[in-house]
Amino acid sequence: MRLFFAIIIIALNSALGFGQVAEFSIDKSVHKFPNTKQGELLTHDYLITNTGDAPLIISDYKVGCTCTKAVLPTEPIQPGDTFALTVSFDTKDKYYFQDRTILLVTNTKKKMHKIRFKVKVVPNE
Repeated sequence: MRLFFAIIIIALNSALGFGQVAEFSIDKSVHKFPNTKQGELLTHDYLITNTGDAPLIISDYKVGCTCTKAVLPTEPIQPGDTFALTVSFDTKDKYYFQDRTILLVTNTKKKMHKIRFKVKVVPNE
């Protein structure tokens, strides 16, 4: 009989563990920089919170240009914790309106999350 109850308890714990999932929440997914002179390096922190009940892993990011970089967390973001994801944009050789998208690869159900920034780069004369 004790073995029966032990098996039931283990099965219930396993079922609860399978239901755990990381969820992604961001304070503001689009950031607008002020007009910027060409050649400046811009940075912005996106505040990402794990609103799920499993550790959130941001494993990679995809951008369309090497001028945009992101600093990913080195450890999983625990449930309820917030991480400041720093994105930088080098305006060298860029001019006029720039609208950049960063795709974050995560372990959430959605798998990919989009963040963006916009800036008008004023060319050097």
